[in-house]
Amino acid sequence: MTNFVMVAGAWLGAWAWDEVAPALREAGHDVHALTLSGLAEKKDLPAGQQTHVEDIVGHVERHDLRDVVLVGHSYSGIPVGQAAERIGGRLRRVVFVDSNVPVDGKAFVSGVGGDHVRRELDANNGSWPPLPPDEYAGQELTDEQIQRIVTEGTPHPGASLTEPAALERPLGELPATYLKCLLDGTEPMPAVAEVLKSEHWEMVEMDTGHWPMFSRPRELAQVLVEAAARD
Repeated sequence: MTNFVMVAGAWLGAWAWDEVAPALREAGHDVHALTLSGLAEKKDLPAGQQTHVEDIVGHVERHDLRDVVLVGHSYSGIPVGQAAERIGGRLRRVVFVDSNVPVDGKAFVSGVGGDHVRRELDANNGSWPPLPPDEYAGQELTDEQIQRIVTEGTPHPGASLTEPAALERPLGELPATYLKCLLDGTEPMPAVAEVLKSEHWEMVEMDTGHWPMFSRPRELAQVLVEAAARD
C-alpha cells in the first residue's frame, strides 16, 4: 500500500482531490489530501512558503507515513519538492502535476508570470485572488467546475509566493514523475526542462488542462498509481 500525500495548487484546499481519492482507495492505497496553511478551512492561519513545507513534512511525520508518494499540483510543487528531500527514507516518489518546481534561492514569483503575480499581490493587500472565470477557458473544465474553483477558492497568501525555496541537494536526485497537461502548453517551463535531464525523472503527458483533478480525475488517479509502481 502506498500513502499518497496530495497538495493542490494556489487557492485550493484538500477538497480539490475529492474525485481523485476514491479511485486511489479502490486501487488499495491510502490517501492524505492536505490543505495548506492560509487556505480553505485554514485560511486564518499565517503562512509562508516554509510554513507550507512544514505543513507537509509535519503531516507525514505525525502520521508516521512510509512508502509515501508526494503529489504537488501547480504552485504546490515548490513546497512538495522541498518536503520530499526532508522526509528522507519515507519517500517513495514525487509526482509533480503540471507544477512549478523548487529552485534553490528562487521564489514562485521568480518564474514565468512572476511580475503579474507581484502586481496582483500589491493590488490585493498581499494576497493573490483566484482567477476570474474566463481565465479557465480552454482547460476542459465545465461551467460548474469553474464556478466551484472560483467560489470555493481562497486568496493565496503572498508570503508563500515571494519567499525563496531552500534545497539541500539537487532536485534531480529525487525519484520523480512530471505530469505535463498539454492544454496548458506542450512544453515544460525552463526549470522543469532542466531537471527533466536527470535519469531519476520521467515526464508523462495528459491531453487535458491545468486542473486534471477536476477535468480527468480517474485518469489522473491512474497516472499516480502507475508512478507509484516505478522502481
